[in-house]
Amino acid sequence: MSSRDNYLVIGGSGFLGRHIVEALVKRGDVVSVLDIVQRYHDVPFYMADISVQEQVEDVLAKSGATCIIHTASPPHGLDPAIYWKVNVEGTKAVIAAAVAHGVPKLVFTSSAGVIFSGNDIIDVDERVEFPEKALDAYNESKAKAEELILAANGKDGLKTVALRPAGIFGPGDRQVMHGLMQVFKNKQTHFQIGDNNNLFDWTYVTNVADAHLLAADRLSAPRTDLEDARHHQLPPINLSTGQRIVPTSKGRPMGPAVEPTSNATDLEKAFREGTHYEDRPCVRTRFDQLSDTVIAKTESNPFRVDGEVFFITNGEPVYFWDFMRAVWHEMGDPLDRRITKIPKSLGSVLASLAETWSWLIGKEPTFTRFRVAFSCVNRWHNIEKARLVLGFEPKVGVVDGIGRMVEWYKSEHMKE
Repeated sequence: MSSRDNYLVIGGSGFLGRHIVEALVKRGDVVSVLDIVQRYHDVPFYMADISVQEQVEDVLAKSGATCIIHTASPPHGLDPAIYWKVNVEGTKAVIAAAVAHGVPKLVFTSSAGVIFSGNDIIDVDERVEFPEKALDAYNESKAKAEELILAANGKDGLKTVALRPAGIFGPGDRQVMHGLMQVFKNKQTHFQIGDNNNLFDWTYVTNVADAHLLAADRLSAPRTDLEDARHHQLPPINLSTGQRIVPTSKGRPMGPAVEPTSNATDLEKAFREGTHYEDRPCVRTRFDQLSDTVIAKTESNPFRVDGEVFFITNGEPVYFWDFMRAVWHEMGDPLDRRITKIPKSLGSVLASLAETWSWLIGKEPTFTRFRVAFSCVNRWHNIEKARLVLGFEPKVGVVDGIGRMVEWYKSEHMKE
């Protein structure tokens, strides 16, 4: 579904922003970029400071944008004041400029980290509230910006939506891959903090880009069949694992039996071939955000797009260190390496010492308590709302995505 909007991608020279621009260009849409640096020259580019409303208004007037996709955000590890200026003051200015120019749609890139407090996140949905104390300045500013975006929904005809991607990776990434390559080059890939029993969400960048286009489209053309659709189960996501075979009455292994049943051959064949998938009714409980009980008691409407937030992930959480080792293996690291496991408690002590030493010598620490906590917790999210309401389905699996990211890295950084 392609609308005829005129798009302005704020932060369109960045990692995610560039992939969104490419996706819009590919489907034939008109798109411009607002950023502080120009890295590409295939679409109109405007340089501006998004924290200055007049500059954003000037770009809107020149570009004629009818839909803003706001992805701009500084990377992790910077001065907290920068996050507040760009993520909070910048978002305020973007909203004000959009209202002043009558822009009808605004899609905002938030972060799954806005609900992360350092504790386990297990299959949570969009109802989870922000923690009382944000984990860091980046997530605090993102949470505040998200609040501003949702509060602006309906203001002078403006429709807004916020997406919360988790663990974005892929070609063009200069954060995840940079950190992994530091470990690889330092020959430290055999170290592991924690027991690696914690599942973690990683999301391939083009899947996140697709979600932004879907959100923009759905703001003006929401689904009308959701009341019926929510009662049918969604198919499993098997991009990396392959087809899942679940025994049913129409296809199952026989197991121990004195005498095979008359249809045993057909049942076993159906099970082996995986031809027995049934679109069964979805059984919803009072703990489900799309259940009748919850919908009747909540003020917000989970079937809406405008004024709502959506988690965006690959829908296939993996063990934290397995992802790292898969990347390192693609770079040439052996899989049979002996692993040195460091308990989380010891890792926290060592990280505290490393932070103190870095402070004394005036350098930024590379081994921190935050990274220890980050690598040892469960952190995965429920994306049923995005799949139903937006029609989001990841197209590139984690395994395939790792291969594509490493191939890009080698072509960019390991040229002969």
